[in-house]
Amino acid sequence: MEDPQSKEPAGEAVALALLESPRPEGGEEPPRPSPEVRSRPAPGCWRQLPRPQSALGTPFFSGVPQKVQLCALGPQPLPRCPAPWLYPRETQQCKFDGQETKGSKFITSSASDFSDPVYKEIAITNGCINRMSKEELRAKLSEFKLETRGVKDVLKKRLKNYYKKQKLMLKESNFADSYYDYICIIDFEATCEEGNPPEFVHEIIEFPVVLLNTHTLEIEDTFQQYVRPEINTQLSDFCISLTGITQDQVDRADTFPQVLKKVIDWMKLKELGTKYKYSLLTDGSWDMSKFLNIQCQLSRLKYPPFAKKWINIRKSYGNFYKVPRSQTKLTIMLEKLGMDYDGRPHCGLDDSKNIARIAVRMLQDGCELRINEKMHAGQLMSVSSSLPIEGTPPPQMPHFRK
Repeated sequence: MEDPQSKEPAGEAVALALLESPRPEGGEEPPRPSPEVRSRPAPGCWRQLPRPQSALGTPFFSGVPQKVQLCALGPQPLPRCPAPWLYPRETQQCKFDGQETKGSKFITSSASDFSDPVYKEIAITNGCINRMSKEELRAKLSEFKLETRGVKDVLKKRLKNYYKKQKLMLKESNFADSYYDYICIIDFEATCEEGNPPEFVHEIIEFPVVLLNTHTLEIEDTFQQYVRPEINTQLSDFCISLTGITQDQVDRADTFPQVLKKVIDWMKLKELGTKYKYSLLTDGSWDMSKFLNIQCQLSRLKYPPFAKKWINIRKSYGNFYKVPRSQTKLTIMLEKLGMDYDGRPHCGLDDSKNIARIAVRMLQDGCELRINEKMHAGQLMSVSSSLPIEGTPPPQMPHFRK
């Protein structure tokens, strides 16, 4: 359930360094230079890469300059090549060897280590992908039997990550053993009133869990229980209309501690945290940092340890696809990925299933969904992406507060 007053940090997006430049105007290619021109550049101006072999089936010119410098004679013109859009112009900003260049200015950055020829090839291929039209991207994705729906930026990201994954498969052979076996998607529904008055106390009235198998990328099972509120026992007309939850459903439901016990027993049957490595995932930070936190205080429960860390898919989506925070709402994420919402909006279980669809598509596109937020001493904090992937502890029923 969304909190309209919540604000979360956008997070820093970390990108693989790319060699990019615009395609020449007019669409005409310059004449092929003589071998002498290509093999004798001005000293210190640029250096050449060995000819790469692209998995995309696109021929690359072997003389792609990696870095533009100033020599004693001043800026030297770069030699022309049959595919000039594969190398940066003198004024083009690019990244190489951990440095960001613009003319003769070098800025140290935290880009990937490009001393490895595999990363050099990936960077050149990324530049080629950036020059593809939407139709070309879809054709290439279809050739690799990948999903072809989504906006152009999503298609580019999908193709880049597929190629990168193929090239790094041997280097990252241990990744499958260290990643989560399951992801539990949770999207609470809570009592609410129109206008969301600040003094209103939100109580959880629906507790859904969707169990996503990261190996098969299929929803393996679901859990759903309604919860009887104990402070605001009567649902507002606005809440009933928004969530579709009726007064009769919550009147017949168990209290939150009883429902939490059922959730934990269900997770134990799935051997989560014991036999299988898993993580929780939410659509935003407020499900855990606000709704669960407040509900545990109202029910006089200590905050459950297994819910102290989670994946905020909005933050992951924004960082992975390089989009602003305003484009990370559930319906917008689905739309950008070429999907429609399936079910009833603001039904906790339906919301969780649709969030799982986004997670599946992101995993298919090469995103490493990982824990990025946590509760510490009652406060919401970010988790660094540089930390090793750790599984969530086995679920245990928290003790009651004294």
